[in-house]
Amino acid sequence: MSDDLHLSRFSLAALLEQHEGIRVVGSVDSNFDALEFAEQHRPDVVIISFEGEENDAIAISEKIAHLGCRSILLTTTVARPVVRQAFAAGIGGVVERSMPPRQFFEAIRRVHQGERVFDMEFTVAALSNSDCPLSRREFSVLEHASRGDTVVEIAARMHLSQGTVRNYLSSMVAKLGARNRIDALRIARDARWI
Repeated sequence: MSDDLHLSRFSLAALLEQHEGIRVVGSVDSNFDALEFAEQHRPDVVIISFEGEENDAIAISEKIAHLGCRSILLTTTVARPVVRQAFAAGIGGVVERSMPPRQFFEAIRRVHQGERVFDMEFTVAALSNSDCPLSRREFSVLEHASRGDTVVEIAARMHLSQGTVRNYLSSMVAKLGARNRIDALRIARDARWI
């Protein structure tokens, strides 16, 4: 299990330990540590925290899958491109942190048995909306903007300059044929990309 929030990680490990049939063999604080742990110990299922921003979780999960271990992304938000990337990478599942414990245990059990666990609504939307013309980075900027984040906040969260965020926003508006950012958000919502 990988999560950089110590309290969250330890709480989840304790919850999992209480469930009959699940044994936590390790807990690490970064995705790179999760990969190293998986290489050394080959756990059946690795749970990796994914915060919905540009990071290495999908690439690490794909490498873990190549080791013969199954992986689940645990996330607070699920963007359609992330679902598409995770599915294509052979990741065992993407589940939300808000999932009730019983359903989470069931997801782990199913992934352990070789099934893949992706929320049906997100999966259908992800597979049917593959015509989005935005790049992965532009889409990430759009998602942040859809939550009401300012250019300054988006830049800080994505580790970009404010000018780069403005360029992505301008490119997004042009690619969608929108009048402005608000119109671009409307187009994306109408198309069910966000």
